[in-house]
Amino acid sequence: MDAFTRLTGSALVLPQKNIDTDQIIPARFLTATSFDGLADGAFADWRFNADGSEKPDCVLNEARGKTSPILVAGRNFGCGSSREHAPRALLAYGFRVVISSEIADIFRNNSQNVGLLPIVLPEDQHARLLDMDGRDLTIDLENTVVFDADGNKYPFEIDGFARYCLLNGMDRLDFLLAETANIQAYEAQHER
Repeated sequence: MDAFTRLTGSALVLPQKNIDTDQIIPARFLTATSFDGLADGAFADWRFNADGSEKPDCVLNEARGKTSPILVAGRNFGCGSSREHAPRALLAYGFRVVISSEIADIFRNNSQNVGLLPIVLPEDQHARLLDMDGRDLTIDLENTVVFDADGNKYPFEIDGFARYCLLNGMDRLDFLLAETANIQAYEAQHER
């Protein structure tokens, strides 16, 4: 997992509310035994017609839809089933950050575990970012602030452990493995 400290990039706005994990990656893409190739399934029903051709009116098929690292989505993003594939599909597609006024708890936890930064902002701040489609935003995880191109600041909160892991490019298993010596020392001190 790549460390996340600071990112500047254009925002792609999907203002729809209640984008669930089945819209993010339809269930038919969950049969793979690895996470390779999940970018193909990201928003597949939004991006492709039944014959496999691209839908020309889908912003995700535009060049900027394929290169924007920051997704600003409508309220209640990531609801639905708890599939870990959803944040992994967004990462594979190129997103590193999702911003909304509400992000489902399981999706948020899964995102933090795989390196996708979920940011929840108050409704009024989120509404301002929904009007910034295509504009650059800067995400500063060390200081937990989003900056827009006009210099406005949007502070956000994140769980301290999740922040530590994202800043250091490690998931929970990586963290445990890095603490092996400390765990063994603790176990040795507490043997019966």
